[in-house]
Amino acid sequence: MWSARHFVDTRHSLLSPLFHPSGGLLYHLRAWRWQRTLWVPFHDQVRRWLTDWRPDAEHLLLVGPSGGYALSSQFLQRFSRITVLEPDALARRILSSRFPAQRFDWQAADFLAGAGGFRSLAETWPEAACLFCNLLGQTPVGAGPEFRHRAWLDGLEAALADRAWASWHDLASTARPADRHGCQATASAEPLDAALARFWRGGELAIHDHDSAGLCPASARQYTVWSLTPESHHLIEWISR
Repeated sequence: MWSARHFVDTRHSLLSPLFHPSGGLLYHLRAWRWQRTLWVPFHDQVRRWLTDWRPDAEHLLLVGPSGGYALSSQFLQRFSRITVLEPDALARRILSSRFPAQRFDWQAADFLAGAGGFRSLAETWPEAACLFCNLLGQTPVGAGPEFRHRAWLDGLEAALADRAWASWHDLASTARPADRHGCQATASAEPLDAALARFWRGGELAIHDHDSAGLCPASARQYTVWSLTPESHHLIEWISR
């Protein structure tokens, strides 16, 4: 019998970006340790997704790319202008050092957690294609105790209805390694337990639910697993429009 025990993280981001629970210094240390070994299969999959995503736009808005560990110069060079929303100062330095030939336009990111949310983003950069880099399954920097993650996500589809956008993001994470690997596609959203069952066979699975399943329910999507560390394995969803 297969069952998942869900634990939803209700922490709010009152920390500086350098110590944000979903990124910051710990994430960069993990990248230093694992990006050339454990992270390689997942980063290869992200690059395949980005190769296939061909927005009709010259301006790219990168939202939460951290140090750009999953990005490639071949992808970035397809755009004549790149605006970056990344609150972590160390991440900005790493991103610049990884792509020294690329000019980035740095902008503040904390407004995303505010009342305007994705609509403010759409109104500020109306011609840009948007790429959310493992952001939508996290609590954004600047969110206070009144922040409601699901309500925030529910505003995304309508706010960005008139432009190309794509996202890879966490659906769930667990200490138990996956039984299957690779990438699987569906024509529309499916329940989180069904998506988990594509990669984890029977038994009980204790998960951290990132409260992002069912985003854009009628849209096609792909799933894969990212082993962030040997003790932390993430179910990742990719949606592109």
